[in-house]
Amino acid sequence: MAPSNSLAHRPAMELLQEPRLNKSTAFVDAERERLGLTGLLPDVVESEDIQLKRVLQQLGHKTSDIDRYIYLVGLLDHNETLFYRTTMSDPARFLPIVYDPTVGEACLKFGHIFRRPRGMYLSIKHKGRVKEILRNWPDSDVRFVCATSGERILGLGDLGANGMGIPIGKLQLYTACAGVPPQVLLPMMIDFGTNNETLLNDPLYLGIREPRVSIAERDAFVEEFVQAVQEVFPGCCIHFEDWAGVDAVRLLDRYRDKVCCYNDDIQGTAGAALVGLFSALRVTGGKLRDQRVLFLGAGSAGTGIAGMIVEGMMLEGLSEVEARSRISMFDVNGLIEPSRKDLLDFQKPYAHKHTPSKDFAAVIESIKPTAIVGVSTCAKAFDQRVIATMARINRRPIIFALSNPTDHAECTAEEAYKWSDGRALFAAGVPFAPVSYNGKVFVPGQGNNLYVFPAVALAVYATQAKRVPDELFIAAAHGVADQVTAAELDSGLLYPPQSNILTTEMQAAVRVAEAIFQRGLAGVEKPADMAEFIASHMYKPEYAPA
Repeated sequence: MAPSNSLAHRPAMELLQEPRLNKSTAFVDAERERLGLTGLLPDVVESEDIQLKRVLQQLGHKTSDIDRYIYLVGLLDHNETLFYRTTMSDPARFLPIVYDPTVGEACLKFGHIFRRPRGMYLSIKHKGRVKEILRNWPDSDVRFVCATSGERILGLGDLGANGMGIPIGKLQLYTACAGVPPQVLLPMMIDFGTNNETLLNDPLYLGIREPRVSIAERDAFVEEFVQAVQEVFPGCCIHFEDWAGVDAVRLLDRYRDKVCCYNDDIQGTAGAALVGLFSALRVTGGKLRDQRVLFLGAGSAGTGIAGMIVEGMMLEGLSEVEARSRISMFDVNGLIEPSRKDLLDFQKPYAHKHTPSKDFAAVIESIKPTAIVGVSTCAKAFDQRVIATMARINRRPIIFALSNPTDHAECTAEEAYKWSDGRALFAAGVPFAPVSYNGKVFVPGQGNNLYVFPAVALAVYATQAKRVPDELFIAAAHGVADQVTAAELDSGLLYPPQSNILTTEMQAAVRVAEAIFQRGLAGVEKPADMAEFIASHMYKPEYAPA
């Protein structure tokens, strides 16, 4: 007899395979009877706490973070609530696994560890059909689309469709760090091809096997995408992530005043750097307007941070010209100054009169910055001479090595503290272990964007904000920096511990929401109690009755 092809029991099995609805062994007996699940699960009803205990035990058997990442992605594919219960149970442990630095390795291997599609994949081959394709997404109430072109993934370069790991991970941080409900989030890969020959020759590569199309073709497709989002997902904010620098700057300038959007590599990175600066200034006693900042790296991240520092200085009373005069930049071709013929438009505002130089330490000696910020992806660029020079001209030199992944950092925490005789106010873009020096233990902070963009996202979600101006990121930076305790500052920490990230982001989101209402950007009435209003919009990883 031929096997039965009956669909009679398919709905119950589908329930167990739907990650948003599945509770696995936490379905109670009455739910199992009503939903036809009896016999399809072990005959025990478990609490979330017991399920979490099993997850933690299984994770304990994994021997590498990439194995833990793969396991957690599998858990997310099976049980969304338990995934977030796990990641939110110990953020300091799990955030570096689900995102940076492990996500970099995951992107490099994306086609090889791929198991189940997540999010949407738009390609240039879908030109003219974007609106139609967006309607294939099963949820109509999408509030955030995180879209990448895969051309500048972390410090790893052009990873094409492998870059999908980034928007997936970023949106997981929206929820894990700030409680933005996962059902309103949509990761998006916009595939324009790739110029990475290794990927083009990899039989397991998941993207278009063609070189990247021209800027004109990219821009036309992005325009179609942006307009389609406005129609298909009204009220949605577009989060641009890991686009090539020139594309990132151009697209943000084009759309920031037209639709609700932001670029995390520009504005989020800038906000995270400002958190560190605001915290450092609590130690030095200075004001932002009085600082002189020298950047190593003059791409979209560097100029984005610079632009936000300029806005912050202007809020403290400087003119735009005065504020920009306090920012200098240095890239692979040396100091950004007017005689350079290779400058991009967004670099020119920081081209101040100075003798041409390709010696970073000599420029420090000349300009005498109070802070240096590394966004160069050039490992060890902050060598002993650089750090020692900063320490000689500043009692408490501010040294931020923000490039990632770890092997691209401009210096390590140990080098910064050792070469500055323990006086550096240090932050990195990746986590570093505590450092013992001269009898004191220093706890280096991580200037990670996760301190800023989830708070901004939560506030935008709750207020239904119409735009995302830089002032929101400055408000978030103040909100986060204010939560660093005096004892933490004394230990060298410039950012709150990630172990308390949910509270940190909620409180910062209150500051952001207040700025949204002050600017008249909110789509809802201003509440009487802003903290209660923000908290009421936050997701909790708890099973709902089935």
